This record gives sequence, structure tokens and C-alpha cells, in this order.
Amino acid sequence: MDYKMMLSIVRKDTRKRREAGFTLMELLIVISIMLILMLIAIPNFAGMKMNANETSAIQSLRAIYEAQIQFQTTYPANGFSCSLAALGGDPKSGAPTPQSAQMLEGTLATGQKSGYTFNIVNCTKVTVNNQDMYTGYEVTAVPQAVGKTGHRGFCIDQQGAVTADPAGGTSCTQPLQ
Repeated sequence: MDYKMMLSIVRKDTRKRREAGFTLMELLIVISIMLILMLIAIPNFAGMKMNANETSAIQSLRAIYEAQIQFQTTYPANGFSCSLAALGGDPKSGAPTPQSAQMLEGTLATGQKSGYTFNIVNCTKVTVNNQDMYTGYEVTAVPQAVGKTGHRGFCIDQQGAVTADPAGGTSCTQPLQ
């Protein structure tokens, strides 16, 4: 067998092996590029998740405000509700009542949603004909883990203006634009 024929066989054999797949070096380069892209994307993803949680918290506060207005209209002798559970309720349990008004979705009525904890506080009441009537309230939404599920805390009252606490608590002094 002469030299040229042997070189031709080796070239064909090499081409067949190269066409069969990637080399180890090529795979390592691709994996390295993917890792770099992931390191860039993951922190941005966490920030986007917190922004989404904050937006959800603001919308949830507005939903609670709407449920409060509906509750006050439906049960004028009670005024507002001082309990998220009273604004919620299961439609399968029967007709709505002031203790289970069925005006708020179930997950929000539990006080936990999208990384935030909701609570009705600072209820003001008057007694009319031996019946307590709530005339004011404040709803707070605080992150379950400040810096992880959200940065800011939010509040809304019977006036309907959403305010924020940049520290993630319930000292809401900054109005939202």
C-alpha cells in the first residue's frame, strides 16, 4: 500500500469520526457560554419576580378596596369589614352573609398571595342601635421576605389611595404615582 492511499484512508476515517458528533472542546465551550448567560439572567429574573409580586400586591389591595365598597353597600348596618375572612367565603356554603360575604377570592381572603401578607388593621367603629358599624379601616400588604418577595410594603384605606413604605413595612407615607 502506498503512502497516498494510506493518507486518503486516514482522511476519510477522520471525516467520518468528525461528522459523528461534537468534540469535547466544542461541548465545553458551549456549556461555558450557557453558564455565563445564566449568571447574567438569574439576578434579572429575581428582580422581575419581585416587581411582579409588588404589582400583584397593589392590584390585590385595589380588589380588597372594591370588596369593601361592595360590602358597605350590601351590609350598610355593618359598614366596612374588619376581616379579610368576612370578605371571602365559599359559595358552596350557602348564601352570602356579613361573616362570609363571598366578595373576595379565596387565596386573598386567607391573607397570603404572591409573596405578600395582607391584613386589615386600624378599624374604627361606632355603635348604632347596639350594632357595631365600622366606619374606617386600613389594609396593609407586606412582603413575606423583604428583599426576596418584594421591597416595599403597601397600604390602602377607605379613601382608596394606595401608599407605599420603601422599607417593606406598614409605615406607608409615599403615594404611588
